[in-house]
Amino acid sequence: QVQLIESGGGLVQAGGSLRLSCAASGRTFSSLAMGWFRQAAGKEREFVAVIGNGGARTNYADSVKGRFTISRDNAKNTVYLQMNSLKPEDTAVYYCAAKDGIFYIGPTRPDQYDYWGQGTQVTVSS
Repeated sequence: QVQLIESGGGLVQAGGSLRLSCAASGRTFSSLAMGWFRQAAGKEREFVAVIGNGGARTNYADSVKGRFTISRDNAKNTVYLQMNSLKPEDTAVYYCAAKDGIFYIGPTRPDQYDYWGQGTQVTVSS
């Protein structure tokens, strides 16, 4: 069983930055593709970013491309989401997710992931 613990959420003004972290345990981290999703109040969970096992390839939702950066440190069993130029519409609970297997990039649908963190709230004020 994989445990995922997110941290780094909070309240920030529009235009500001936050860095989310997700620490994984219970599995060899390099055997997991890692993704970030978010869910705003009253909306479905949506894909934000994904990174392959080796960290060389990434994929982003169009809404965050150029503003968010996903990265991973396999030595620290941690995946990060650097969020810059934040907008009020980025307000949501952000979830870290893990998928067993070896992926060049990784899947983008929530139902394709095996493990989820508890989520961390990000609120962007205008």
